[in-house]
Amino acid sequence: MRKNIDRRGFIKIAGAWGVGAAMAGCGRVGFEPPSPSDLPPPEAQGLVSHSPDSLYLPHGGDGAWFNPWWRGPNRFGSFFRWKFYYRNPFLAEKARPPEVPRVENDGAYLSEPERGASITWAGHCTLVVKDGADTFVTDPHFGSRALIYGRVQPPGLPVEKIPGDAFCVLSHNHYDHMNEWTANALPESVRWYVPRGLGKWFSERGRRAEELDWWQSVRHGKWKITCLPAQHWSNRFWMARNGSLWCGWLIESGERKYFFAGDSGYFHGFAEYGRKFGPIDVAMLPIGSYEPRWFMRYAHMKPGEAYRAFKELRARWMVPMHWGTFDLTDEPVDAPPRELRRAVGESDGNMGQIRLMAVGERWRLG
Repeated sequence: MRKNIDRRGFIKIAGAWGVGAAMAGCGRVGFEPPSPSDLPPPEAQGLVSHSPDSLYLPHGGDGAWFNPWWRGPNRFGSFFRWKFYYRNPFLAEKARPPEVPRVENDGAYLSEPERGASITWAGHCTLVVKDGADTFVTDPHFGSRALIYGRVQPPGLPVEKIPGDAFCVLSHNHYDHMNEWTANALPESVRWYVPRGLGKWFSERGRRAEELDWWQSVRHGKWKITCLPAQHWSNRFWMARNGSLWCGWLIESGERKYFFAGDSGYFHGFAEYGRKFGPIDVAMLPIGSYEPRWFMRYAHMKPGEAYRAFKELRARWMVPMHWGTFDLTDEPVDAPPRELRRAVGESDGNMGQIRLMAVGERWRLG
C-alpha cells in the first residue's frame, strides 16, 4: 500500500512540475546556465570556513539538519530549472545502451569465513565486505527501483545470501540508498547503523537500528563504527527535507580500516579524515551523478574530485561506486569510469590503486 501511495504522490508532484513548466514558457527549453567560473564563490553562498573546525560545529537537530560549513545553495527553483529549462548536452551519448561490466556471483562464499577480506560490488553504493568471519553491507539496495528509476541491471549477488549476523551502514534516506524492499528482505537479525532521524523508520519495519550523530562511534564485535560528516542532504516522501541526518562511515578493526563516503560533494572533510584516521586501507567513494555541475557540485563529486578525496584520505585502495546502476543525472550511466581514468591521467595519478569493479565482482584484498 505504501508503494502505491508513494507513486500517486510522485505523479501528483510531477504533474505540478509539468504544468509549471508549461506555464513558464516551453520556448526557453534551450536555456543554458552560467558556467561554473561565472558562479559566485562558495564563500558568497554561505560557506563558513574551509577550516577543519567547521566540521565539528553544531549542525542542527531533529527535523532541521544542515552542513555548517556551507548551507546548500540549491532550492526548488534550481531543480525546476535543471529538469525543465536546461538542455542536456549528453543526450546523444545516452541514446546508446550503456556498457556496465558484470560477472556472475551466487554469493555462496558468504556462508564461510574469509581468509583475509574481500569486497563485492552489488551495484550503486552497495558493497558487501567479508572480513574474516564478519560481513557488513554499505547502503544496501537490492530492490528493482529507486522510486521511479529502474536498475540498469540486477544486483550483483542475491540478497538471500547476506548472513543473519551481518551488519549494515546507511548514509542517508534518498531512494537510491535507503530501500524499503531491501530492509524487509534482509534477515530481521541484521543490525543497522543509521544517521540521526532514521531509527524510527527501521523500528516500524521490525528492524534493529542504532542512530548515530556525526563523530559518534559504536562497537560491533571487533569493529568500531564511526559516523562522519558528509556534504549532502536528505529528503523522502513523508519525511521533512533535511529531517534526518546524512553521513559517511569509518569501519575499523585492529587489522583494517574501511571508509565509506555514502553520497557527498567534495569538501574539506576528506583531508581531516586522512589526518585523523589515516592511513586507511580502502576508501569507497562515489564517482557518478555529477552533471550538470552547476547543480550537482554541492552534493555529488565528479570523478576527479573523488580521486582527490582518495589521496587526501591517505588510503591505499580506492573503490569507485555510485555509477552504473541508476540513471539519475545528465551524464551517461557508464561515463564515470572513463572520466575517472582521464582525470587520474591528467593528474599523473596511479590507476593501479583503483579497483574499478564489475557488478558482482569479488575483489580479495591482499
